[in-house]
Amino acid sequence: MEKRYINKEGLAKWFGSILNSGKRVYAPVRHGEKVDFHQVHSLEDVAEDYIQTTLSAKSVIFPRAEVLFSYKKDNKEVTLEDFNPDSVPETVIWKIRPCDAAGFIPLSDIFNGGYDDVVYAAHLNKTTLVSFSCAKADDFCFCTSVNGSPGATKGSDIQLTILPDGGAIAEIITDKGMALIKSADDCFESAKDEDKSKYLADVPVYFDLNTVHDKLKEAFSSDIWKQQSERCLGCGACAFVCPTCACFSIEENSKGSHGQRIRCWDSCGFSMFTQHTSGHNPRSTQSQRWRQRILHKFSYMPERINDFGCTGCGRCSRACPVDMNIREHLTSIVK
Repeated sequence: MEKRYINKEGLAKWFGSILNSGKRVYAPVRHGEKVDFHQVHSLEDVAEDYIQTTLSAKSVIFPRAEVLFSYKKDNKEVTLEDFNPDSVPETVIWKIRPCDAAGFIPLSDIFNGGYDDVVYAAHLNKTTLVSFSCAKADDFCFCTSVNGSPGATKGSDIQLTILPDGGAIAEIITDKGMALIKSADDCFESAKDEDKSKYLADVPVYFDLNTVHDKLKEAFSSDIWKQQSERCLGCGACAFVCPTCACFSIEENSKGSHGQRIRCWDSCGFSMFTQHTSGHNPRSTQSQRWRQRILHKFSYMPERINDFGCTGCGRCSRACPVDMNIREHLTSIVK
């Protein structure tokens, strides 16, 4: 890892050079009370003074709906137009939080585990993540409880920590990050002797992650799932805002002799997610579906891919219409 310093004017110049390079740039944009990732065309578009976006940046690399291939039938002849990886533009996600950047690690292990998902890999390989460490947090944040921190660099290509003078410490983590730095190398100076930790938010540790994992091994038949899920609506909001949820369905959009096969976001919290053609549903109650969500993230994923399926961003708790709080639920499990 290499460290550099960039002043406030250099930061604006560097951002301008990224835009002028022809790369597609996504960043947090404010619309009323909400802040979410959108494509931007100037630094003035980028939101300031917020803690977290409503949605994660996951959709840039794993879109909500994406055409896998198209087809056209002409009598007995079928013409297939497959997904073209070259159609994906070079992309920069600017001002992503450390918890979001970390979310692409388990997400990539799911899609590229064993073999590469061509569609997902095309987006991932052409995307550079510029994360900003967190100077503020709220009561929903719990990254320090799930192996993260407000200044964690895992998953990022470059991380910036903003200093009181408006400049930033730039930590260059990957080759993609270095390539983005070199595009405006004159904007950067040698790193100052600064400890970034004093500029980071204070996020307390609420529970021991390994204890959660161990407790869950014996909790499959526990009454806790019914207790925790009693007010769950099964709306799927938690999955759709989550940076690591990867559930999807495959839909057919056909019209006569032509059509498309589309990958769409789905959620294991939906009542029809596990519905069999026979009519049998192995997870017929909301408590079973809630159990699956927690076990998947904190038991099955660490055993299968050696990583947890939660980065402590707190979005699911912020988005829940009935105030279910995943941090409180996990804390109750370890008691």
